[in-house]
Amino acid sequence: MKNSKKILTAIVAAAAAGLIAGILFAPDKGTETRKKIKKQKQKLADEVKDKINQGKEKFAGFKGNGESKIVQRADEFAQESM
Repeated sequence: MKNSKKILTAIVAAAAAGLIAGILFAPDKGTETRKKIKKQKQKLADEVKDKINQGKEKFAGFKGNGESKIVQRADEFAQESM
């Protein structure tokens, strides 16, 4: 789990660095540059939120599968004991 967090952090940092470098070297006015930064920042934030939500959903699926397997094993054990 720690590796996934490190990878996600590295991806976000690299995307942010690339975004900043691209915008700073663009030949636009300051107001246009600020608008672009704001727009890209929101886009990046939305992407990160989506990835977090996907991870939560995936974890919930694992959790649900684990719980159902435990219940199934308990039922099997109870039937064998009778």
